[in-house]
Amino acid sequence: MNFVKDDKMIRIEDLVFEYGWDEEEAAAPVNAVDHVSLEVERGSFTAVIGRNGSGKSTLAKNINALLLPASGRVIVDGFDTLDDAALWEIRQRVGMVFQNPDNQLVSAVVEDDVAFGPENLGVAPDEIRERIRFSLTAVDMYAHRKMAPHLLSGGQKQRVAIAGVIAMKPEIIIFDEPTAMLDPEGRAEVMGIIERLHEENITVVLITHFMEETLNSDRIVIMDRGRIAMEGTPAEIFSRTAEIEALDLKLPFAVELTARLKERGIDIPAGLITERALSEHLLTLWKGNETSDLCPSE
Repeated sequence: MNFVKDDKMIRIEDLVFEYGWDEEEAAAPVNAVDHVSLEVERGSFTAVIGRNGSGKSTLAKNINALLLPASGRVIVDGFDTLDDAALWEIRQRVGMVFQNPDNQLVSAVVEDDVAFGPENLGVAPDEIRERIRFSLTAVDMYAHRKMAPHLLSGGQKQRVAIAGVIAMKPEIIIFDEPTAMLDPEGRAEVMGIIERLHEENITVVLITHFMEETLNSDRIVIMDRGRIAMEGTPAEIFSRTAEIEALDLKLPFAVELTARLKERGIDIPAGLITERALSEHLLTLWKGNETSDLCPSE
């Protein structure tokens, strides 16, 4: 087994992943991920966003070796995904939550579903019971531990799926569009869990097409046609509104509103990208008897 001592949790080096020839249509191979290099810090929250077909989910599946590079390398906590002997080490370190919660639940009872992963890792029964308690409590689903998953809402099912990953105690959790099939309430619940996991020093990689879900991340990576189009902190990324719109991505509400207020001559400091931060600033202007700045004359 090859092990490379590394200070990065994930190191992606010139990664290429291609889908093969389509014999019926005689189509050439397509680089779904096209020479991508990326580093993810230990304990960080990285959001990867892009349109459908941008390569973001393919990138995610290369991190836990569900897919393997055509060229380049993916190093996870020092282990190379191309090293067959390292796959067990990688899979123990990387948990993954997918888009459709129904496709992730395998048992007829919630607590049995959460136990499934640790059982396959050979964890002792007493430890499994403690992990069930801990992980279901973490996602506020312990009271539902005896229920059948099919009786739960979509958001509750996704929380159980996340609990199943937490129970395996991974160091990295990849969320591949986990809120795409949920209603706004379910989305908010799942995002709250993701942010709490980040606060507990879990390395989080969130794949999403909802811009608002990236606002509390440490770093945003925007992908387009298999390549990294933009990369930076949320404040850096959302200062480049024209470039984001050119990629056919919708700006978060607060960022779009800030741009319109600036066009009307209202002084908005850089870096106000959340609705709360923007509303607090506007309230400060109003309290400071500067309401005229909020409604400048035409």
